[in-house]
Amino acid sequence: MKQIIIAVDAMGGDNAPGAVVRGCLSALRAHDDLAIRLFGRAEAVRPLLEEAGSEKSRIELIDAPDEITMHDEPMLAVRRKTESSMVKALMDVREKRADAVVSAGSTGALFLGGMAYVRVVRGIDRPALAPVLPGLNKPFLLIDSGANADCQPRYLLQFGLMGSVYMNRVLGVKTPDVGLVNIGAEDAKGNRLVKEAYHLMSAQTVYHFAGNCEARDVQFGNFDVVVTDGFTGNVILKYAEGLTSVLFKQMKLAAKSSVRAKLGGLLLKPALSSLREKMNADEYGGAPLIGLEGTVVKAHGSSNDFAFGKAVEQARLMVLRDVTGRIREGLAEISAGEASRV
Repeated sequence: MKQIIIAVDAMGGDNAPGAVVRGCLSALRAHDDLAIRLFGRAEAVRPLLEEAGSEKSRIELIDAPDEITMHDEPMLAVRRKTESSMVKALMDVREKRADAVVSAGSTGALFLGGMAYVRVVRGIDRPALAPVLPGLNKPFLLIDSGANADCQPRYLLQFGLMGSVYMNRVLGVKTPDVGLVNIGAEDAKGNRLVKEAYHLMSAQTVYHFAGNCEARDVQFGNFDVVVTDGFTGNVILKYAEGLTSVLFKQMKLAAKSSVRAKLGGLLLKPALSSLREKMNADEYGGAPLIGLEGTVVKAHGSSNDFAFGKAVEQARLMVLRDVTGRIREGLAEISAGEASRV
């Protein structure tokens, strides 16, 4: 049995290192083929490993005296804080000591550090953040969700490939439907970026491009992959998170508004609990930074034990299903198709 080694940034995130360590232990208990290289300040992390039990033999603690915080300027931090837990974890993948990195730390630093140390797949212009989100009909991948605010049409073409590979290899969708965020379903709609991207995505035959996706249709889940630039994607992501939170709070307030409402609320409580679980994006792990030579997963900054454990399991599955290798194959097929049309 091949062992999957995950390098983990123990100091990244609001609840680090406690939630990080407990999440790693949860993933280790679930998968016998998993091993963790844990990077962080040894004096802060070592006491947390006392609850590891038999899993302790599959955890290696590597001291990283420095830390990249949310207040650090990402580029400077990545360059100067080479003894930080995040940079040392990224270097672990670059130097082939680990198969993947998981961090709940600064998104900007992880993105820039991934490009600088893990490196971008040849033929990919920009890696992209791509969380899986719950939809009405089925979960979907939103790519890009914030890594690239300014994009060119070929970036969106590549995002479609990367997202399709991920949904196929990790979530088992046989032929993912890829949609392009636009202000209308018609191919003539949109700005210059979207129109040119539509043309490129329609011409390729490596993945199934299913046309434009209006913003109001994103969360229905009719598309398996929703492609957009990072600025628009981040707005969609944050708005969806905020709207979901508001809806649940409004339902809670409504259920307490009268005696009749309280009785109805008690009857609906099991169904609403099931709905909350269905809408919990933590079930799908973090946001993979797709397009790098190694697997990098960005866990949410506020990840609890459960969410971080799921992010580690997600990284394991990406390695097992060779997401990076399939992206390389898809790029070669796209390039061959473009050459044949010249």
